[in-house]
Amino acid sequence: MAPLASSKPQLLDPQVLVEDNPFSRTLILNRPKQLNALSYQMISRLFELFLAYEKDPNVKLLLLKGNGRAFCAGGDVAAVVRDIREVNWKSGAEFFGKEFTLNYILATYTKPQVSILDGIVMGGGAGASMHGRFRVATENSVFAMPETALGLFPDVGASYFLSRLPGFFGEYVGLTAARLDGAEMLMCGLATHFVPSAKLPLLEEALVNLDSSDPAMISAIIDEYSERPYLKGKSAYHQLDVIDKCFSLRTVEAILSALEKEAVNMKEDWFSAAVQSLKKASPTSLKISLKSIREGRLQGVGQCLVREYRMVCHVMQGKLSKDFFEGCRAILLDKDKNPKWEPSQLDLVSDTVVEEYFSKVDDEEWEELKLPARFNLPGHAMAKL
Repeated sequence: MAPLASSKPQLLDPQVLVEDNPFSRTLILNRPKQLNALSYQMISRLFELFLAYEKDPNVKLLLLKGNGRAFCAGGDVAAVVRDIREVNWKSGAEFFGKEFTLNYILATYTKPQVSILDGIVMGGGAGASMHGRFRVATENSVFAMPETALGLFPDVGASYFLSRLPGFFGEYVGLTAARLDGAEMLMCGLATHFVPSAKLPLLEEALVNLDSSDPAMISAIIDEYSERPYLKGKSAYHQLDVIDKCFSLRTVEAILSALEKEAVNMKEDWFSAAVQSLKKASPTSLKISLKSIREGRLQGVGQCLVREYRMVCHVMQGKLSKDFFEGCRAILLDKDKNPKWEPSQLDLVSDTVVEEYFSKVDDEEWEELKLPARFNLPGHAMAKL
């Protein structure tokens, strides 16, 4: 019998560390100075590892966590913009195509994935975790989909998982880039468990020594360390009725108008923050984001990712709008936080232009995202919030 692998992190790749345990593997996102922002190299490595461990009968479950104060702050979009400028827009499309395919592998994975969300979880970090079976939040968790402030849209399958949150809470989170804490993540279903960070070492030790892929057994172990967190009094989640009333409306203009009318009676900080976020975000991004989440309600996770790939290719190509490049300049590069959106107003973004984001890209070499075939999957393998 071969000796058991060491439990020490193996430096297979400096950006993704691997801990070999008797019955599991722990993958650690390892770009702490960049808040573990996903590079193409990280995405490719995670893709390889998840596929390899799915075939390995000795691996019963996978843990995914981040090194430092973030789980993962998103995709490294600054690097994407740099590559587009140095090469062409298709290098950006290649990045997102690989990332979305990884998201699909996670959403259809046949073994349990436990994501430890002890810190920042944004954008691509949500894509790396929300599609997995177990998502453990802590008092340090901060969740957001901040794409509309960058001239992008909630991607990585967000039109699937946001559209399945209670009521129209997903539209609120996706359009306003609202930040949720661990308690709010648990309440709305983005997290499956809440475990105080002090208990995480004990939880991880219990999980890596479990010789089983049974989700019920894994859930029972996490339950032993879980607590019911306090939902702060000023949480937006207490006002789901108001959120549903406003964010169920058909257009972004109608949503913003309804919010402004409600503002007379609403004094909570989250409410004024939501209004200001909508006014500062890219008008084009807001409109395509709303349509994307609405379509996601009626589509499976694979369909959502294929559609989002069409959308992101239009964004990378920059023919319909250059807001993504302007948003990255203002927020990530020059950091003046004063993007000049074009068009600058919601009423100047036509329905015709919005529809074009959902159409095939007009380029002879462009192809639809081809997701890998996944057969004979057990019921629990498809993503469910």
